[in-house]
Amino acid sequence: MGRRQRGILVAAGLLLLLLLALRFALEPQRATKFLLDRIGTSLGLEITASGAAEYRLRGTPVLVIRDVVAREPGAEVPLLTADRILLSLPWSTIRARGAVLAAERLELDRPVLQLAALQHWMATRPPSKDMRLPTLAIGLQVRDGSLRNDGTQAGWRLDGVHLDAPRLAPEEALQARARGRYVADTIRVPFDLALALMRAQAIADGSPTGMGIVGRLAVIGGDAWSLPAHLRLSGPLRFRTDDIRVTPARLGLAGAYRSGDGEGMPFALGGHGPLRYDAGRIALAPAHVVVRGRGASASDPIPTASARGTVAFGDALALQLEGTLAGWPASWPELPAPLHRPAGPIAVSLEYDGPADFGGVVALQASKDATRFDGRFRIADITAWLDGGLATPLPPLDGSASTPVLEIAGARLEGVQVSVDDPAIEAASDD
Repeated sequence: MGRRQRGILVAAGLLLLLLLALRFALEPQRATKFLLDRIGTSLGLEITASGAAEYRLRGTPVLVIRDVVAREPGAEVPLLTADRILLSLPWSTIRARGAVLAAERLELDRPVLQLAALQHWMATRPPSKDMRLPTLAIGLQVRDGSLRNDGTQAGWRLDGVHLDAPRLAPEEALQARARGRYVADTIRVPFDLALALMRAQAIADGSPTGMGIVGRLAVIGGDAWSLPAHLRLSGPLRFRTDDIRVTPARLGLAGAYRSGDGEGMPFALGGHGPLRYDAGRIALAPAHVVVRGRGASASDPIPTASARGTVAFGDALALQLEGTLAGWPASWPELPAPLHRPAGPIAVSLEYDGPADFGGVVALQASKDATRFDGRFRIADITAWLDGGLATPLPPLDGSASTPVLEIAGARLEGVQVSVDDPAIEAASDD
């Protein structure tokens, strides 16, 4: 055998070995494991994909992995699980070996993100001032996702989350559509919202950026009541290390309160002030809130009111508001003369700290000139009393009222003080 023939044979053998090694290395399961090991090491996570993997190298490379689990080493609860993840990224990104954060598209099917595990992992990561969002030229898609906050005493979660963003680029505006439902105790809040950010990179670097949200949602308290509404929220948004803030936020709600199968009571609500989200709690404080009815008749039960104070929603609902009622609604029970139709604004102070379905006790103080009222009640009890045609002479509340003059059945009473006792309200307040 001549030297040239031997050279060709050796070259052919080496090429065959190279092809076999390349085939071995590029088997989907092996390539996927190698890739996930590299990614996991850089992030301080253990990432596995036990389902069938597939990839495509022709055109724009595409990698699909299934049954994905990501967790901190030794942790019992995974940070993230997903039925399927698709990543499409150009050859230029592959050749850059991570120096360029550019991809075509990212898709996640049935991802479940555990908030407590995510927060614990983020606390272990070294601080970075140069954190950059990737570019996704054909966008991001999430199907049937879930965010779980099961670590608190009264946990909440986001279920059935569908998210579509047609494009993501750090220095460009971000537009997305999100729908799903918030679930906590007896409260459900299905939502379908459109979101816009002026600069996407603000999510990563914490700089303020303009934000707008518009869409529909509904607060549902089991079979007892519901509040469907159209939402508008806007303001300068800032993602901070420990919280998310919109300062100031401009909030608008056009909705209707429905009790059971009863007719809806339409209303409009506006809010303004610093909005903060922290540890599963949303607070608008100090808040300026205005509300008015949107009923077509004079019997609209929703008063026109303006108040300042605090509104907070999380595991429970907290309200501390002081303001005025513009007048006494015509549909409310008529008081004895001369209080039956008080002219001008009525000063009010309202406090509530209890379940989000308003099942707790509301404290209300009201005054007009020298007349005072200080009472406690449950909204469901008062609503049932009104719907029942005022079946009892006195409403179901616990409190007292005083007025200099009161006229009843032609009799004029002076220096009147009235007390109404409801043992159930008193016992609930003591608890």
